[in-house]
Amino acid sequence: MAPRCRRRASSGSILPDSLPATAQAAVAVLPKDKRPRSSSTARGYWRLAGGFWRGNTARVAWKLTAAALFLVCANTAVQYGVNKWNAYFFDALQQKSAKGVAGAVSLFAVLAVAASTISVFSLTSRVKLQVFWRQWLTKRLTKQWLDNQRFYRLSIAAPDLDAPEFRIAEDARVATEPVVEFGTGILNAILAALVFFVVLWSVGGDIEVYGVTIPGFMVIAAVLYSGVMSGSMLIFGRPLIHRIEEKNASEAKLRTEMSRVRENAESIALIGGEADEIKSLHDTLHSLVESWMRMLKQWSRMMWLMGSNWAVAPVVPLLLEAPNFLAGKMTLGALMQTAAAFAQVQVALNWIFDNYPRIAEWMASAGRVTGLWAAFTNLDNSVGAEEQDRIVIADSPDDKVRLENLSVAQFDGRVMIDEATTEIDRGERVLLTGESGTGKSTLIRAIAGLWPWGSGRVLIPAGARVAFLPQRAYIPNGTLRQVLHYPLTARVPTTEELEAALQRCGLAHLMPRLDEEDRWDKLLSGGEQQRIGFVRLLVQKPDVVILDEATAALDVDTQASIMGLFQRELGHATLISVGHRPELAEFHNRRLSLRRTATEVSMEGERTRRRRLSQLLRRTLRPRPGPDASRPSGSPPTV
Repeated sequence: MAPRCRRRASSGSILPDSLPATAQAAVAVLPKDKRPRSSSTARGYWRLAGGFWRGNTARVAWKLTAAALFLVCANTAVQYGVNKWNAYFFDALQQKSAKGVAGAVSLFAVLAVAASTISVFSLTSRVKLQVFWRQWLTKRLTKQWLDNQRFYRLSIAAPDLDAPEFRIAEDARVATEPVVEFGTGILNAILAALVFFVVLWSVGGDIEVYGVTIPGFMVIAAVLYSGVMSGSMLIFGRPLIHRIEEKNASEAKLRTEMSRVRENAESIALIGGEADEIKSLHDTLHSLVESWMRMLKQWSRMMWLMGSNWAVAPVVPLLLEAPNFLAGKMTLGALMQTAAAFAQVQVALNWIFDNYPRIAEWMASAGRVTGLWAAFTNLDNSVGAEEQDRIVIADSPDDKVRLENLSVAQFDGRVMIDEATTEIDRGERVLLTGESGTGKSTLIRAIAGLWPWGSGRVLIPAGARVAFLPQRAYIPNGTLRQVLHYPLTARVPTTEELEAALQRCGLAHLMPRLDEEDRWDKLLSGGEQQRIGFVRLLVQKPDVVILDEATAALDVDTQASIMGLFQRELGHATLISVGHRPELAEFHNRRLSLRRTATEVSMEGERTRRRRLSQLLRRTLRPRPGPDASRPSGSPPTV
């Protein structure tokens, strides 16, 4: 957990109209995303993803798993049948028996139909298991990412964590699909090894070496050959995992940078930044190509082993059994059966050898998925489980918004805003001002519940609906009606309400297009998008509204019309806003000022100054009696 830094508030920090702020420092970050070691990746991934076989999905998961395992056993039985068929068929050829060959052909047709049927059902069960498991894991990761504003907080606490969305969408797929194939492949390898070891022992015969007879020598030869090849693969292939991780990270970085260009296309085009973006993308692409070349270099080393194995493995059993065949100790059918059994054992024992590139790819993706989950955990730990270690959002005892001993800190615990206490009455309109860098936007994010780092309490009236409007309103995909009704609430606004809200916010030209689906985030201007946010306010009618430069894209007259909402249609709402335009002051009846100071806050609030000015004016304009108190009212004073 990140250390928490607390210091006593100065005597001037608890003011109704001014909040203290300490000097701002650089935002601290979580440690860089470190890939888990391969020895712990499998365990960590199973702890994360193994829940698919528990809970609500357990029944479906175990049914599909049982079906896949049963079909693996059935497939092994067919393979054994094909192996026996080899002996029968080649013995018939050696004996030149037409009847025997015809019977072998008929038997092979039965085995082929059985193998095809098993393959179809095996594919169905395996793919269903992969898809449903991936669906479960992706839902879990997505929920964890979007819950408690983690998707927002990660960008602050872990900016070096590359592309969480890519990890959820792509790495989760790569981390689930091969596991099902690995499981069925390993079981098939074990069963095949057991079955065909028996075949090699019983059919392969023995060999005499320097006068010593070695029974079942083909079993020993198969084990030794597979051990040498698999051991060599583990030694030469281990660095491939790291190379694949580098390649995946480079792929994710390129996607992220291209998405950034697309999202900021207008700004880049207006300032003529195309050349810089091309250079940046080319540099990223160059790094990606280099990572591919490093992976290819390691993969090429492995291909020396894999290529030699593919060429040598089919010949080894024939060479080893050639003396027995030439000596007449075994038939042609027995020789071919032994060669086929040796090949099956090689496939089984060399399973790791043959699948090492895929295992390396899986290890890399599983490490990225578990790394994302670890970042979620570290983020939650950084917030603090105890109330004194985080900013607490709770219910207010009345209809006021209250800040009680509120300290807003950076991620590493350094205080930006020291302990501050104030209260905001219902319907009050408060403008938050202060020097740049004093934490105004951070403070309103803490009030909105987005910023948990710090201490103290923010009390919101019980049951109050809170709306937050950032400088850039979020425009989701869908129809304009869906855009205006975002986020979804229990009450669906009528067409008349939406049209009235559009009319009030100066968007009457959009009224006929309520049910049109378009890229509204691209179609609408910045000012129109900001006004969409205020249309939502009219529809949702929140009790507390928090604005962060929400009118920055509007001209002065349109801003005046929009801010007039809080004097009329939304007059009941408590308003807390940040803005730099001086024209905003007339739409607020109170100002909270943040000043950076080493000792105490000496700045008084706008409401205090207005109250003193009002008292002075009343004293100045109050009627006074003339010099002659007995003079009738209305008589001119005597000088």
